[in-house]
Amino acid sequence: MYRTLNSYLQETFGCKVYKLSLDGGMTCPNRDGTCGTGGCIFCSGSAEFAACGGSVAQQLEQAKSRVAAKIKNGKYIAYFQSFTNTYAPPERLRRLYAEATAAEEIVALSVGTRPDCLPSEVLDVLAEQKKPVFVELGLQTVHEETAKWMRRGYELPVYDRAVKELKARGIHVVAHMIVGLPGESREMTVETARYIGASGADGIKIHLLHVLRGTDLEKEYLAGRVPMLSMEEYLETVAACIRVLPPELVIHRLTGDGDKRTLIAPLWSADKKTVLNAMNRRLQTVRQGEDL
Repeated sequence: MYRTLNSYLQETFGCKVYKLSLDGGMTCPNRDGTCGTGGCIFCSGSAEFAACGGSVAQQLEQAKSRVAAKIKNGKYIAYFQSFTNTYAPPERLRRLYAEATAAEEIVALSVGTRPDCLPSEVLDVLAEQKKPVFVELGLQTVHEETAKWMRRGYELPVYDRAVKELKARGIHVVAHMIVGLPGESREMTVETARYIGASGADGIKIHLLHVLRGTDLEKEYLAGRVPMLSMEEYLETVAACIRVLPPELVIHRLTGDGDKRTLIAPLWSADKKTVLNAMNRRLQTVRQGEDL
C-alpha cells in the first residue's frame, strides 16, 4: 500500500529501531536575525519532545529510559530535533555527531535542519559519518505565498539545491510538509506532496497544522484568521497526498502531534492513537489506480 518507516527500518537494520530526540543547543537563522527574528509562525521555540540539558551522552540515556519499556535488544537513531541542527561551526557539529553515534546500539544519525543551512563544509561533515545519516528538511509547502505567510525565510530553489547536494553525497533526505495551511486547497496540498515525491527525497513527514500556546500562530488563530481542519478533512487530504507519492518513498510520519500541555487547536489531534487508527483504516482504501 505504502512504505512505512517501521518496515523500512526493519529491512535496513534487521530489528525494531527507535528514535531518541536530542537538543544540540542550536538556534535558527530565522530567529537570530540572519534571515528573521520571529521564527516560522507556527514554531513554539521549544524542544517539545527532545531530551534537554547535559551532554549528548546524558541526553541519550534520558531518552533511552523513556522507551525502555517498549524496546528490548533493539537499536536507536540519534535524532537532533530542536531548531536547526546544522547551524553551527563544522567542528562543533563533528563533535556532537560523533558523541551521538559512538555507542554500538546507535545505528544511524538523524538531523533536522533548514535547506538554507547546508554549506559545503557542513555537507562534508554529514558525508563523513560512519553510520547512515538522515537529513530532515523543513519544506512545509511549495507555494511561495504560503511560505511568505509562515515566514519560512527561503525560496523553493534553495530546497531543490539542498536535496541535490545531499543526494550527491549519498545522504537520505526526508522532506517535511504541513497539511491545513490557510489559503491552501486540497489540490494545492497534494501539489506539495507530488513535488516532494519528484524532488529526489527518500522520505516524507506529513504534519497537521496545529496551534501551540505562545506562538505567533496562536494570535492569528484567536483572531479568527486561521481555520483548522476537521479530522475527516485531514484524513482525506493525507490519503490524497499518499496517492501521488512514489511507492518507494518512505512515509516517516502521517501526522504531527503537539505537546498536549500547550495545544490550543485542533483538540482532536491530541488523541494520536484514535487519529492513527482512523488514518490506517482510511489508507486501506488507497490503491494504485483508485480514485480518492
